[in-house]
Amino acid sequence: MSRHHLLGAASVHALALLVATSAVAQQSLPTIDVGGARSGARRSTAAAARTAGPRVTTPAGSLVTSPNPDLAAAPGFSPEKLSMPVYRQPTGQTFTTVRGKDFETMPLVTVREMLQYSPGVSFKQGNGLRDIVISIRGSSARNGFGVRNIVMLEDGFSVTQPDGLSRTDLTDPHAYAGVDVYRGPSSALFGNFANGGAINFRTRTGAEIDGVDYGVETGSFGYLNNFVAIGKKQDNFDIAVFASDVRQQGFTFHTRGDTQTVNATARWQVTPNDLLTFKFIHNQLYSDLSGRLSLNQYYLNPYQYGCYLSPQSGVAQTAFTNLCATAVVPIDGRNARSNQLNFRTTAWLAGFNRNDRRDIIGLRWEHDFDVNTKWRTQVIYDDKNIIQPTGATAALQDEPAVNATTDVTKVGSLLGYEARHFAGLYFNRTRYTSYTNNTLGIGNGATGALQAQQNAMMQNLGGRGREEVALSKDVTMVLGLAAEMTKIAALQDQYSYFQTGARIGQIASWQGIPVNKTYWNFGPEASVTWRVLPDLLTHFRASSGYGTPNPGQLFVNQRGQPGANVDLKTQRNTGFDIGFDWKPYDTLLFSLTGFYEWYQNEQLTQSPGAGLLNYTFNAPGSVHRGVETLLDWRPYDGVRVMANYTYNNQIFTEFVEQLGTAARTGYFDRAGYKIPGVAPHTATGRLSYDLPFGDLRGLGAFVEYTYQSSYFIDNGNVLTIPGYGLVSANVHFDRDVDLLWLKRFSAYFEVRNIFDRNWVASANNIQNQVGLVNGQIVQAGYTTLAQNATGSIYAGNPRLFQGGVRFKF
Repeated sequence: MSRHHLLGAASVHALALLVATSAVAQQSLPTIDVGGARSGARRSTAAAARTAGPRVTTPAGSLVTSPNPDLAAAPGFSPEKLSMPVYRQPTGQTFTTVRGKDFETMPLVTVREMLQYSPGVSFKQGNGLRDIVISIRGSSARNGFGVRNIVMLEDGFSVTQPDGLSRTDLTDPHAYAGVDVYRGPSSALFGNFANGGAINFRTRTGAEIDGVDYGVETGSFGYLNNFVAIGKKQDNFDIAVFASDVRQQGFTFHTRGDTQTVNATARWQVTPNDLLTFKFIHNQLYSDLSGRLSLNQYYLNPYQYGCYLSPQSGVAQTAFTNLCATAVVPIDGRNARSNQLNFRTTAWLAGFNRNDRRDIIGLRWEHDFDVNTKWRTQVIYDDKNIIQPTGATAALQDEPAVNATTDVTKVGSLLGYEARHFAGLYFNRTRYTSYTNNTLGIGNGATGALQAQQNAMMQNLGGRGREEVALSKDVTMVLGLAAEMTKIAALQDQYSYFQTGARIGQIASWQGIPVNKTYWNFGPEASVTWRVLPDLLTHFRASSGYGTPNPGQLFVNQRGQPGANVDLKTQRNTGFDIGFDWKPYDTLLFSLTGFYEWYQNEQLTQSPGAGLLNYTFNAPGSVHRGVETLLDWRPYDGVRVMANYTYNNQIFTEFVEQLGTAARTGYFDRAGYKIPGVAPHTATGRLSYDLPFGDLRGLGAFVEYTYQSSYFIDNGNVLTIPGYGLVSANVHFDRDVDLLWLKRFSAYFEVRNIFDRNWVASANNIQNQVGLVNGQIVQAGYTTLAQNATGSIYAGNPRLFQGGVRFKF
């Protein structure tokens, strides 16, 4: 009865099925999370929390709803809820917790395997084997790598740098006890770049590990992951250390990679009123990268077999480029001014790769003034060092950053009502120098002449406050506000070189592009949570989010080359959520949330073509609306159904796009067009059975289905990326044992993409192409874009086999 529950989702049709079968759905269910902060509403009074004192702690991942919840407390005012930081399960927030324990009997390659069971979340492959672009309600779907428009944390320590970029390379999913997903604009609580939401990864504590947990996973295409977690709690000290080494050849040509991760968390209860938490993360990554394809190239050669050497001209070159991604670079490594000085290369020949390192050190001090008042202060040092010859140009950068926060939380009253008050200040800053060089056509990522040098400083300074008020034992109101100043000061130097004559190779021209911009932003939030019935919890939320530009976006022009883009504005997102959690039995949870969000100056990123940099621009007006559902149901002992479904309908409401050249410009009204990069329908479902008793107890299996509908990748809604439906199956054995030092043993085997379907794992947005027809500027059609719009697509995995074993000592 101790196994924790993961949240899933389902459509309205599934709800009807549940009502029809409720007579047989009344067996006892293991402890279950109801889907976020609202679940804590069913426990006990805030007075009990204050009597128990502020050091009421619960291991990460074990916050659960009891089978017979105490309904005396208002939503969000249970003792467990009040003992946690405000950000952990914010009352009124549309929120999901995914439990790591539900994934201990399957291979975990990336965080996608866990997060796909949170509604509202979608994914695409980034640049690297573990670089997953995570999107909440389509917020980061237009990004080509990493994560933007979402604030990411680990154990409450920010892993989003001050310029708004997060990466999942450093996140091995085996390390986590759970993942918290905050959906919708959340700047009132998380500040800049939380216009789409936030994600908090939670590692296992030393007490939870309580020994050594070692595992090894292997599979198709050279996949091998060795990982270990060591943890122990002794008196007032708790320490947990996780380490992994992952290697893989990759199923696409020239995508070999390996990454090493160390993740440590130590907690020291110095006095009854003082807790110190130390955090350390180290990640070292090397990955070969292939080029991205056009749609036609994907259909003809999705895994880029045979893409070694490109002919330089003629019919042979045309035949080669129909099948393979290529990049055009200066043959001498400088800036070519004629076709004779250009060289068409491939990812294999030029050695496109990433060689990155990330180090994060954090320290948090929590001090209790009394049983009602807690002061938290934390400081983080975050250094990202990259060497990335990933295409026609290479990026080299070392980006150190600092992040400091301090806040006070007090449980008390407001106008005679029970209340929790929260106020805090925060500051983060990064200062770096980055270099953009031409990539040489032949070599292991070798670089040529410097094209641009960027010296940048970006900092965010802000304050936030929050009031949670229990209007009655069934109704809680929340008001929140963040105010923030963002400053960017940067200078980019552009260089060109003499190509001929006595001064060949010397600098021919220099251009300096200065930027000095200050942005002021405000993020309000208000919500009402109402427990209509003991089994039905509803919530209504209005909130705002904002995301300023980052320095890198200000120096790539609409030709995809280094240049001025200084008119880019802050994007704002204002929206409403309304939904409910319904739990009529301990064996059933169903949740439904609808959202409607208005974007102003939405930042869209797209590619002008192969070998060019992605650039960002503002769309003045757009709307995002949709529905998110989840289902978790155990109709019989050992049987479990988990599912979720998300509907996203996103359109431009005000946007006129300018295409063409200065001499011949066309203007295209995009109002009413779909926003590219966002799939309207995504769904994930799993049916599992585990033998609950008998000699074979612990033997189980599941079948899983993942679906994504087709979607556009251009503003003109011309080019469509095909949808997909993938089926996977798993068999596993997981059992407690008593054999010398061995406490637990697990073995598992999985087949992914059983029917070996071709599918698109990643498609970057592309720019529409135009031409002159009868003196008029017109858009190119589907055939032209499918053939010529390269630099977009990575194929997903074919059928593959993976398995592993785990030992707990």
